[in-house]
Amino acid sequence: MTNFASIIFIIGIHCCFVCTPFLLHANTVNFNTIVIEGNSRISDGAIKNYSQLRVSEPTSAQDLNNAYSRMIGTGLFKNVEFKETDDQLTIFVEEYPTINEISIEGNTKFVDEKLLSVLKSKPRFVFTPKVLEQDLTTLKKLYKDRGMIAARIQPKTVKLSDNRVNLIFEIFEGKVVEIEKINFVGNRTFSDGRLRRVLSSKQAGAFRNLVQQDTLIREKVDFDRRLLTDFYKNRGFIDFRINDVNTELSEEKDGFFITYNVTEGPQFRVGKLSISSEISEVDPAMFVEFSKLRSGDVYNASSLKFEVSKLENKLKSVGLHFVRANPKISRNAENLTLNVALVLEKADRLFVERIDISGNTATLDRVLRRQFFLVEGDPFNPREIKAAEDRIRSLGLFSNVLVDIKRGSSKSEVIVDVNVVEKPTGSLTFGAGYSSATGLGGLIEYGEKNFLGRGQALSFAIKTGKDNQLYELSFYEPMFMRNDLGFGFDISLNDTDQQNAAYDTENLQFKPYVVFPLGDRSKIKIDYAISQTDLSNPGNVGSIITDEVNEGSVISSSVGYTYSHDTRLYNVSGDRGVLIQLGQQFTGLGGDKTALKTALKAAAYRSTFNEEVKLKAVLEAGSLTYTSGDSRVTERFSLDSRKMRGFKAGGLGPRECLNQICGTQNNDALGGENFAVARFEAEFPLGLPQEYGMTGGLFYDIGNLWSLSKVNNNVLYEEGAWRQAIGASLFWKTPIGPLRFNFSEVLVKELYDKDESFDLTISTRF
Repeated sequence: MTNFASIIFIIGIHCCFVCTPFLLHANTVNFNTIVIEGNSRISDGAIKNYSQLRVSEPTSAQDLNNAYSRMIGTGLFKNVEFKETDDQLTIFVEEYPTINEISIEGNTKFVDEKLLSVLKSKPRFVFTPKVLEQDLTTLKKLYKDRGMIAARIQPKTVKLSDNRVNLIFEIFEGKVVEIEKINFVGNRTFSDGRLRRVLSSKQAGAFRNLVQQDTLIREKVDFDRRLLTDFYKNRGFIDFRINDVNTELSEEKDGFFITYNVTEGPQFRVGKLSISSEISEVDPAMFVEFSKLRSGDVYNASSLKFEVSKLENKLKSVGLHFVRANPKISRNAENLTLNVALVLEKADRLFVERIDISGNTATLDRVLRRQFFLVEGDPFNPREIKAAEDRIRSLGLFSNVLVDIKRGSSKSEVIVDVNVVEKPTGSLTFGAGYSSATGLGGLIEYGEKNFLGRGQALSFAIKTGKDNQLYELSFYEPMFMRNDLGFGFDISLNDTDQQNAAYDTENLQFKPYVVFPLGDRSKIKIDYAISQTDLSNPGNVGSIITDEVNEGSVISSSVGYTYSHDTRLYNVSGDRGVLIQLGQQFTGLGGDKTALKTALKAAAYRSTFNEEVKLKAVLEAGSLTYTSGDSRVTERFSLDSRKMRGFKAGGLGPRECLNQICGTQNNDALGGENFAVARFEAEFPLGLPQEYGMTGGLFYDIGNLWSLSKVNNNVLYEEGAWRQAIGASLFWKTPIGPLRFNFSEVLVKELYDKDESFDLTISTRF
């Protein structure tokens, strides 16, 4: 047997492998016994298994080196020493201690539970320097993301008996270092304020102690670079580039200055449009009118991508699965146009072998799988895969989504690999609000966007005010039975105690519904509703309200639809386009009355002056016709300050004088069976620092509310009259919620209308 010198491996935080040179030769030795010493928590057998050394087997210096690496890799041992005596190998170990408890000291910005939850070190787990180093990095990043870049974290250990320690993190938080200013250099088309609204990072403002988006996070700066680039390139600035992003710490070391140095380049518009085919059996004339791209429009990369996707879906619908629409862009620098040629060409004959999903622990696979409008065996379409990835992101269930394409088991197959990172989807919300129409109110709401991991939405809310209580239970399954069919139901109970009236109301309703798309921007909702409405506790009211109260509880059963078309869905800015909604509700499927209620809303949105000013025009109208029975005040239309500014709730429309005596107070608002309103509004910056969150607005409203099926000599304004109001608004985005102040001046009104010159609305959730 070859004689071995002493072999010593001493392992610590800074470990050292010591051996004599001749031990690195290929000499071997057979040990008859292996003895373990120094262990108290880990058994001899476990340590031998970790080393993978065996008695009566040839053992070389390299084998001992490998055994050392394996034992260190377990993270269980602070020191390891191998020693040979004759034919016996002794392994001396010094175990890392176990953690008895972990405590946090000096923290004020984060509660102990939050900090403990991010640590990998846990009580009753082994304490190792490697894990401790990871925990320090995690804690420092947590504070850095909150803006406390000077935070210091000092770990300490207190030794206890039985090789145990208490782990203490002493934290010196320091001050929050905020983003003091975000500047832009090189921008000519868009102002600094407009570009700041694009970024996810925000400047610290007047409420810097409450705002959470005013601290410097490096990852967010990278994200902002992409947002800024997309903003410009989707507005025709295809040569836009960010030359540099400079971040400087102020001399006082209490704020960062971020400067984006950009080159905008010229703005390009769409030039000539053409479509051709490189495939003899595909006639491009069939698809000429399919795209909605128009010559002269500002070039928009996202819109082009959307149109190409639609065209390929059209190709697929006629059986052309392996044909792709390849956009080829040519530049005309003289007139600043981009010619777009869509070329139909053959694609590789690839098929989807399988779709692998990982990372989802709470969410069922089928929630992600149904976002793919293809299955195993279908032709592979990269744009369809990208669209599925976007749909998964839009679910709001995951903090990160990565879809990768890998080679399959054959050259004609691919594997779609989906990896997601889940995020919390449940919420318990407490809120408060104030409106000059309804007074002070409160809110308690529980919501879950991923109920039982099925991607379903479930919520329960209790909303209370000075004169009303509302209880709501809602459920929605976005993909019921098929990919594009949604199903849900709402149950609500609404009680009012003489809210803007001299009587109480109670309404209990159950409404199931289905939703499915009719096109890229259109959808229809079909619902059934059964409700019970009761008017009670009348005060000083007229004969019409009295008769309606005397009807007691009225049960109504109805079926209806709501069609909506929204061109803003695929608009880059999101605030430019047209919204059209048409709904009808037929009442009479059982119950006590028969009626048809129709409501129409048309709205146009656009931005002007380099997107600094937002313009909005809204037209709303409705009609209620009873073919059996009479309408009640709870079923008729009314115009509150959301529909017609300048007037109180119930402040305009048909009214009944009390006891044949009319005045500004002694009359009942009855509502109307027909209404029409037009609202025009402009929102613009006030020149204040953008971080204050204040913008201004001007508005003009004109509206009418008229018609009753049952009248008497005391009813006024049943034939209708147009009212008009103008005003100014102040919009203020505050940490406690968005505030809107309306200052109104009524231009045209009737004698007994109830107008108001000021209206305040605030809502918040925390």
